[in-house]
Amino acid sequence: MPGAFGVDFGKMGYGVLRYSANPVTCVYDPNQAGKRVGDVLPDPGLRPETPIVGTLEEVLATGPKAVVLGIAPSGGLLPVEWREELGRWVSAGLSVVNGLHDRLAEAFGALAEGQWIWDLRQEPGGLAPGTGRAAQLKNRRVLMVGADMAIGKMTAGLELERALRALGKTTAFVATGQIGITITGAGVPLDAVRVDYASGAIEREVLRYPEREFVIVEGQGSLVHPGSTATLPLLRGSMPTDLVLCLRVGQTHLRRLPEIAIPPVNELIRIYEELATMSGAFPRAKVAGIALHPGGFEAAEVDRAAQHLHEETRLPVVDPIGHGARPLAEALLDRVME
Repeated sequence: MPGAFGVDFGKMGYGVLRYSANPVTCVYDPNQAGKRVGDVLPDPGLRPETPIVGTLEEVLATGPKAVVLGIAPSGGLLPVEWREELGRWVSAGLSVVNGLHDRLAEAFGALAEGQWIWDLRQEPGGLAPGTGRAAQLKNRRVLMVGADMAIGKMTAGLELERALRALGKTTAFVATGQIGITITGAGVPLDAVRVDYASGAIEREVLRYPEREFVIVEGQGSLVHPGSTATLPLLRGSMPTDLVLCLRVGQTHLRRLPEIAIPPVNELIRIYEELATMSGAFPRAKVAGIALHPGGFEAAEVDRAAQHLHEETRLPVVDPIGHGARPLAEALLDRVME
């Protein structure tokens, strides 16, 4: 949609470009029309040859079957100015993957045969409060946690799962947000679940994979962020055995609340570990490594930041895209469980 490609809140689209098993025929953004994805975001993992177009007619000429609303704006609501535009797309016969809080299936009325609208952010049925049952599983449960919102927890988790599979381990990825669900086709949209059932929703997803050696749970929000309520249900629902901390190069304060400082890294690690374990009431979770979001810095600066964090924490520190997640996977395999 207009103005969304190449900025932070276009991350839904970036996730689909990088990880979806489905073909992507084009990106729609009139502000970037005539370019290709690689001209705007020079990342070889983002299907750089994909054309960017600026009209519905150009979109239809590429032969798509569905449109993915590729944004994740603050508040998760459909911009008012997009509603009429989206109506034209639906009238043209396109199905819709909608990761926003606004429910569109009813808003656009009757659909043509074979056409659908997938409103991702809906609370699943049959939920109950959490019970801690995940702690009884014999597998390893790895929860991605972070210093802020939108800091790469999903990306790091998917790359970690790939690295573990490459090392011969059986894995599952539990998506907890609209982007991960779009990519994997399963999961629970945590921010659409009533708080009383949030830990139970995560628990139910984790319990689906008792036979997998590693279950990677996508993180949401941050303990540091006053607007986030996601961390506790993720911790109690998954009962993690391991944590991976996600940081951004050079970030010292919350991006959207710059008056709030991020604690020093070792203090943040201690807080996450202590809250996960609660004086021994729950499994002894330890931070196995740090996934570093490059934050727009050049590779040399990212490498320096990674080395500094490694010296400070004595943990493996990698940019999961630039360096690969294998060191994180190996750290998990090397850890002797208590």
